[in-house]
Amino acid sequence: MAFKSAFVAHAPDADSKKHRCVIETSMYKLFVVVVHEQREAVQVCQNLVKEEGIHSILLCPGFTHGNVAEIAEAVGGNVGVFVARGDGPSSGVTRAVMEREGWFH
Repeated sequence: MAFKSAFVAHAPDADSKKHRCVIETSMYKLFVVVVHEQREAVQVCQNLVKEEGIHSILLCPGFTHGNVAEIAEAVGGNVGVFVARGDGPSSGVTRAVMEREGWFH
């Protein structure tokens, strides 16, 4: 049985039905899904747990503490929920690129 995890990220133009992929080895299965907003993220995470048996979820740094808590509650206590975080300088570099690309209106 493979360990199954998901990486979920936000993008302003995302369509979670279209912007997704699966990477699989004999021992690991990674689902990647890009969502438009929090409500969609919660639904995607719940579906992945129910339909795919996900063991852990890694969220992009764009998720707030409240968003993370909402997802953790929605998927239940048998799924690990983690957040990718960077240091201050890395966050500044990333934000500058996202601003330049029109992420924040």
